[in-house]
Amino acid sequence: MAGKVFFSVTMSLDGFMAPENVPFEDVFSPQGQSDPRVRRWLAKWSELQAWVFPTRFFRENLKFGEGGEEGTDNDVARATFERTGVSVMGRRMFDAGEQSWPEEAPFHTPVFVVTHTRRDPWERPGGTTFHFVDDGIESTLDQAREAAGDRDVRISGGAETIQQYLDAGLVDEFSITLAPMLFGTGIRLFDHVDPDRIALTQTRSDASSRVTHLTYTTAKR
Repeated sequence: MAGKVFFSVTMSLDGFMAPENVPFEDVFSPQGQSDPRVRRWLAKWSELQAWVFPTRFFRENLKFGEGGEEGTDNDVARATFERTGVSVMGRRMFDAGEQSWPEEAPFHTPVFVVTHTRRDPWERPGGTTFHFVDDGIESTLDQAREAAGDRDVRISGGAETIQQYLDAGLVDEFSITLAPMLFGTGIRLFDHVDPDRIALTQTRSDASSRVTHLTYTTAKR
Protein backbone atom coordinates (compact mmCIF):
# COMPACT_ATOMS: atom_id res chain seq x y z
CA MET A 1 0.00 0.00 0.00
CA ALA A 2 1.31 3.45 -0.90
CA GLY A 3 1.93 5.87 1.92
CA LYS A 4 0.37 9.29 2.37
CA VAL A 5 1.56 12.65 1.09
CA PHE A 6 1.67 15.21 3.89
CA PHE A 7 3.30 18.35 5.13
CA SER A 8 3.99 19.57 8.64
CA VAL A 9 4.87 23.18 9.44
CA THR A 10 4.91 25.69 12.26
CA MET A 11 2.70 28.75 11.76
CA SER A 12 2.13 32.01 13.64
CA LEU A 13 -1.34 32.81 14.95
CA ASP A 14 -1.84 35.27 12.09
CA GLY A 15 -1.07 32.69 9.42
CA PHE A 16 2.60 33.10 8.54
CA MET A 17 5.04 30.20 8.26
CA ALA A 18 8.13 32.40 7.77
CA PRO A 19 9.15 36.02 8.27
CA GLU A 20 9.33 38.38 5.33
CA ASN A 21 11.67 37.37 2.51
CA VAL A 22 15.35 37.99 3.19
CA PRO A 23 17.88 36.62 0.67
CA PHE A 24 19.35 33.45 2.11
CA GLU A 25 22.76 34.64 0.95
CA ASP A 26 22.42 37.46 3.49
CA VAL A 27 21.16 35.23 6.28
CA PHE A 28 24.13 32.86 6.03
CA SER A 29 26.90 35.30 5.15
CA PRO A 30 29.23 36.91 7.73
CA GLN A 31 28.32 40.34 6.36
CA GLY A 32 24.61 39.61 6.73
CA GLN A 33 24.84 38.97 10.45
CA SER A 34 25.15 42.70 11.08
CA ASP A 35 22.16 43.57 8.87
CA PRO A 36 19.14 44.61 11.01
CA ARG A 37 16.79 42.82 8.57
CA VAL A 38 18.70 39.58 9.01
CA ARG A 39 18.80 39.87 12.80
CA ARG A 40 15.05 40.54 12.86
CA TRP A 41 14.42 37.56 10.54
CA LEU A 42 16.52 35.23 12.69
CA ALA A 43 14.83 36.41 15.89
CA LYS A 44 11.34 35.80 14.47
CA TRP A 45 12.29 32.43 12.98
CA SER A 46 13.88 31.29 16.25
CA GLU A 47 10.81 32.33 18.25
CA LEU A 48 8.50 30.53 15.81
CA GLN A 49 10.45 27.28 16.05
CA ALA A 50 11.29 27.55 19.76
CA TRP A 51 8.94 24.69 20.69
CA VAL A 52 11.12 22.06 19.02
CA PHE A 53 14.60 23.12 20.19
CA PRO A 54 14.35 21.72 23.75
CA THR A 55 12.98 18.31 22.68
CA ARG A 56 14.95 15.13 23.09
CA PHE A 57 14.31 14.18 19.45
CA PHE A 58 15.72 17.47 18.12
CA ARG A 59 18.89 17.06 20.17
CA GLU A 60 19.30 13.46 19.04
CA ASN A 61 18.68 14.16 15.36
CA LEU A 62 21.09 17.10 15.24
CA LYS A 63 23.60 15.24 17.44
CA PHE A 64 23.59 17.92 20.14
CA GLY A 65 24.07 15.31 22.83
CA GLU A 66 21.89 13.46 25.29
CA GLY A 67 19.01 14.88 27.27
CA GLY A 68 16.15 17.08 26.17
CA GLU A 69 12.48 17.31 27.02
CA GLU A 70 9.93 14.59 26.46
CA GLY A 71 6.17 14.95 26.18
CA THR A 72 3.74 16.09 23.49
CA ASP A 73 6.12 18.25 21.47
CA ASN A 74 8.81 15.59 21.46
CA ASP A 75 6.29 12.90 20.46
CA VAL A 76 5.02 15.00 17.53
CA ALA A 77 8.53 15.77 16.27
CA ARG A 78 9.62 12.14 16.50
CA ALA A 79 6.45 10.77 14.88
CA THR A 80 6.80 13.17 11.94
CA PHE A 81 10.36 12.00 11.34
CA GLU A 82 9.59 8.31 11.75
CA ARG A 83 6.69 8.29 9.28
CA THR A 84 8.69 10.03 6.55
CA GLY A 85 10.18 7.74 3.92
CA VAL A 86 11.08 10.50 1.46
CA SER A 87 11.08 14.31 1.57
CA VAL A 88 10.25 16.71 -1.27
CA MET A 89 11.37 20.34 -1.29
CA GLY A 90 11.70 23.34 -3.56
CA ARG A 91 15.02 24.60 -4.88
CA ARG A 92 14.96 27.74 -2.72
CA MET A 93 14.69 25.65 0.45
CA PHE A 94 17.50 23.41 -0.76
CA ASP A 95 19.77 26.33 -1.60
CA ALA A 96 19.30 27.79 1.87
CA GLY A 97 19.75 24.40 3.53
CA GLU A 98 22.87 23.58 1.56
CA GLN A 99 24.53 26.49 3.35
CA SER A 100 23.12 25.82 6.81
CA TRP A 101 22.67 22.06 7.29
CA PRO A 102 25.46 20.10 8.95
CA GLU A 103 27.47 17.69 6.82
CA GLU A 104 25.14 14.92 7.96
CA ALA A 105 21.91 16.51 6.72
CA PRO A 106 18.99 15.93 9.14
CA PHE A 107 16.70 13.97 6.77
CA HIS A 108 18.32 10.51 6.66
CA THR A 109 16.12 9.61 3.67
CA PRO A 110 16.12 10.35 -0.06
CA VAL A 111 15.16 13.98 -0.77
CA PHE A 112 13.69 15.05 -4.12
CA VAL A 113 14.23 18.69 -5.08
CA VAL A 114 11.83 20.45 -7.46
CA THR A 115 14.07 22.53 -9.70
CA HIS A 116 14.58 23.97 -13.19
CA THR A 117 18.26 23.06 -13.24
CA ARG A 118 19.65 19.56 -13.72
CA ARG A 119 22.23 18.36 -11.23
CA ASP A 120 23.72 14.98 -10.34
CA PRO A 121 22.46 13.38 -7.11
CA TRP A 122 24.24 14.66 -4.02
CA GLU A 123 24.89 12.03 -1.37
CA ARG A 124 25.51 13.06 2.23
CA PRO A 125 26.60 11.04 5.28
CA GLY A 126 23.82 9.48 7.34
CA GLY A 127 21.54 8.23 4.55
CA THR A 128 20.45 11.49 2.87
CA THR A 129 20.74 11.71 -0.92
CA PHE A 130 19.36 14.71 -2.80
CA HIS A 131 17.85 14.05 -6.24
CA PHE A 132 17.06 16.97 -8.56
CA VAL A 133 13.96 16.76 -10.76
CA ASP A 134 13.37 19.37 -13.46
CA ASP A 135 10.06 18.28 -15.02
CA GLY A 136 7.44 19.45 -12.54
CA ILE A 137 5.87 18.72 -9.18
CA GLU A 138 3.92 15.64 -10.32
CA SER A 139 6.97 13.91 -11.78
CA THR A 140 8.88 14.74 -8.60
CA LEU A 141 6.12 13.23 -6.47
CA ASP A 142 5.92 10.09 -8.65
CA GLN A 143 9.63 9.48 -8.14
CA ALA A 144 9.36 10.24 -4.43
CA ARG A 145 6.47 7.79 -4.02
CA GLU A 146 8.42 5.05 -5.76
CA ALA A 147 11.41 5.62 -3.50
CA ALA A 148 9.24 5.77 -0.36
CA GLY A 149 7.52 2.43 -0.96
CA ASP A 150 4.80 2.04 1.67
CA ARG A 151 6.10 4.92 3.81
CA ASP A 152 4.89 8.52 3.65
CA VAL A 153 6.16 11.38 1.50
CA ARG A 154 6.65 14.69 3.30
CA ILE A 155 6.48 17.96 1.38
CA SER A 156 9.09 19.78 3.44
CA GLY A 157 8.77 23.26 1.93
CA GLY A 158 9.15 26.02 1.29
CA ALA A 159 5.79 27.75 1.22
CA GLU A 160 5.49 27.98 -2.56
CA THR A 161 6.19 24.28 -3.01
CA ILE A 162 3.65 23.32 -0.34
CA GLN A 163 1.08 25.60 -1.95
CA GLN A 164 1.62 24.06 -5.39
CA TYR A 165 1.08 20.53 -4.10
CA LEU A 166 -1.91 21.53 -1.98
CA ASP A 167 -3.59 23.46 -4.81
CA ALA A 168 -3.01 20.53 -7.19
CA GLY A 169 -4.90 18.19 -4.84
CA LEU A 170 -1.82 16.06 -4.21
CA VAL A 171 -1.72 16.36 -0.39
CA ASP A 172 -3.58 13.78 1.73
CA GLU A 173 -3.17 15.44 5.11
CA PHE A 174 -1.20 18.11 6.91
CA SER A 175 -0.27 19.25 10.39
CA ILE A 176 0.13 22.78 11.65
CA THR A 177 1.97 23.58 14.85
CA LEU A 178 0.35 26.84 15.92
CA ALA A 179 2.76 29.09 17.80
CA PRO A 180 1.48 31.86 20.11
CA MET A 181 3.04 34.79 18.28
CA LEU A 182 2.14 37.35 15.62
CA PHE A 183 4.32 38.19 12.62
CA GLY A 184 2.23 40.91 10.99
CA THR A 185 4.07 40.38 7.71
CA GLY A 186 5.86 37.48 6.10
CA ILE A 187 5.15 34.40 3.99
CA ARG A 188 1.62 33.09 4.42
CA LEU A 189 1.05 29.35 4.37
CA PHE A 190 -2.12 29.39 2.29
CA ASP A 191 -1.42 32.16 -0.24
CA HIS A 192 -2.14 31.11 -3.84
CA VAL A 193 -4.29 28.14 -2.75
CA ASP A 194 -7.83 28.06 -4.18
CA PRO A 195 -10.14 27.58 -1.15
CA ASP A 196 -13.02 26.49 -3.39
CA ARG A 197 -11.13 23.35 -4.42
CA ILE A 198 -10.17 21.96 -1.03
CA ALA A 199 -12.29 20.60 1.84
CA LEU A 200 -10.66 20.03 5.24
CA THR A 201 -11.52 17.75 8.14
CA GLN A 202 -9.80 18.18 11.48
CA THR A 203 -8.68 14.78 12.75
CA ARG A 204 -6.50 15.59 15.74
CA SER A 205 -5.56 18.32 18.19
CA ASP A 206 -2.72 18.06 20.70
CA ALA A 207 -1.70 20.96 22.95
CA SER A 208 1.47 21.42 24.95
CA SER A 209 2.45 24.31 27.18
CA ARG A 210 4.13 25.99 24.19
CA VAL A 211 2.07 25.27 21.04
CA THR A 212 -0.98 23.49 19.63
CA HIS A 213 -0.58 20.75 17.02
CA LEU A 214 -3.51 20.50 14.57
CA THR A 215 -3.94 17.77 11.95
CA TYR A 216 -6.29 17.87 8.94
CA THR A 217 -7.16 15.55 6.08
CA THR A 218 -7.88 17.03 2.67
CA ALA A 219 -10.41 16.23 -0.03
CA LYS A 220 -11.44 17.81 -3.31
CA ARG A 221 -14.67 19.80 -3.26
